[in-house]
Amino acid sequence: MTDHNRTAPVATGSTSDSADRRKLLRPVLWLVLIVSAVINATMSITGQNVFVGGGFGLITLAAAVGLVVHHYRHRA
Repeated sequence: MTDHNRTAPVATGSTSDSADRRKLLRPVLWLVLIVSAVINATMSITGQNVFVGGGFGLITLAAAVGLVVHHYRHRA
């Protein structure tokens, strides 16, 4: 007879790998956000190519959205 109240043991190998990625993702997103924001501001102040500055602005926006999504998915 099958016991429906008993849970199967969970493999820990894949869990620690995803936890390591999760710990690494946030600092990388912060680094991308800061670097791209500085380059975007520098391009805007110096009057360089508008499209290059706009590209770094989009990268900044994507990193900010990634940080917000990561926060809401992994909050306690």
